[in-house]
Amino acid sequence: MRKVKKILKWVGISIGSLLLLIILTGLCLRLVSPEAQPPGYLVDIGAFKLHINTTGERSSKPTLVIEGGMGASSEHYHWLSEGLKDSMRIVRYDRAGIGYSDACDTNRDPETIAHELHALLEAAGESPPYILAGHSLGGPYAQVFTELYPDEVVAVCLLDATHPWRIEIFNLPAPSSFKFKSMIWLYDLQAVLADMGILMLYDQLAGPILNREMEGLPDEINDRSSDFLSFGKYLRTMGGEFGQFHATLERVDRGNDFDSLPIRIFPSAPYEIPEEDYQKYLDRGIDLRKGQIEKMKMQEDFLNLSKNSKLIPIDGNHNSIYTKKENADIICKEIIQLLRELED
Repeated sequence: MRKVKKILKWVGISIGSLLLLIILTGLCLRLVSPEAQPPGYLVDIGAFKLHINTTGERSSKPTLVIEGGMGASSEHYHWLSEGLKDSMRIVRYDRAGIGYSDACDTNRDPETIAHELHALLEAAGESPPYILAGHSLGGPYAQVFTELYPDEVVAVCLLDATHPWRIEIFNLPAPSSFKFKSMIWLYDLQAVLADMGILMLYDQLAGPILNREMEGLPDEINDRSSDFLSFGKYLRTMGGEFGQFHATLERVDRGNDFDSLPIRIFPSAPYEIPEEDYQKYLDRGIDLRKGQIEKMKMQEDFLNLSKNSKLIPIDGNHNSIYTKKENADIICKEIIQLLRELED
C-alpha cells in the first residue's frame, strides 16, 4: 500500500510539473509574441477602440458598410472590397473583441452593436447614405441598424443571413438547456487557455485548433488570422455573441417591414449531396437535403421584408459565397447595379 501511495505521489508530481511547464511556456510565448499590426486603423469611440478598414474614395454615392458574421473579421470580406473600391466607398470593421478591435464590457445585443457601429462611422468621419451588407449573424445586426437609423440606410444586402425563425425550424437548443450552456462554457474555457498562451503553444506544436483557411482568400489574408484567433478576447466575444443568439433573433423578428427599401438577398444555393455523405449524416439524425430545402425557404422569406427585394442564389457554402473571388464578383455586380438604380 505504501508503495502504491509513493507511485501515486510521483505521478501527481510529474503531472503537476508538466502542467506547470506547459503554462509557463505558454505565458512566455505570449509575452515574446510580436504585437499584431492591423491592416486598417483603430478608432476611439469612447470606452474602447474599433478597427476599421476603408477603401474607395469618399463621394456623394452611398457607402457600403459590411457587418460580418459571428466571429468573422473584416479581413474575410477582402474580395468585396477589392471588387467595389473603384465604384464606391467601402467600410469594413471588426466588432468589439473581434479581429483587431479592443474587447469591451458592453452587452452583445444587436441594438448595442448597432449604436457602436454608428459611433464608429461618425468618429471615423464617414457619412450616410449607407448600404448595409450583413453576412450570417451580421444580417440581423444590419436589419436592426436599419431600423434604428432609417434615414441613413438606402439599401440592405443579406449574405446568407441568419433567419429569425432558424431556432424553431432547426430545433436548436434553448438558452436554459445544458447543451447550450456547455457551448458557452467551452468558449470561456478556450478563452482562459488562450490567455495563458496554451492555445498558441498548441498551434506551434501541433497546428491550429481553430480553422484559419477561408476558401478563396489570398494566403496573406488567411495567415493574418493568427493575429487574433488564439486570443482570449476573441473567444470571449464569440461566447458573448453566441450567448445573445436567441435574443438577437427575437429582436429582429419584431421589426421586419422595410416598405420599399431595396433589399438584395444572396444565399448559398442548394447543392448535390453525395449519397454516401447524405447517409452518414442521416444515420446521426441529420437530414442534409431537408435542411437545404428549409434553409432556402427561409432565405426566400426575406423577400417579404420589402416590396423592392431580389434573391440571387450563389453556388458555394456559407462562407465561400463571398470569400471566393468569382462569387464575390457576382455580389459586386449586383451592388453596382443597385447603385445605378439608386441614382435613377
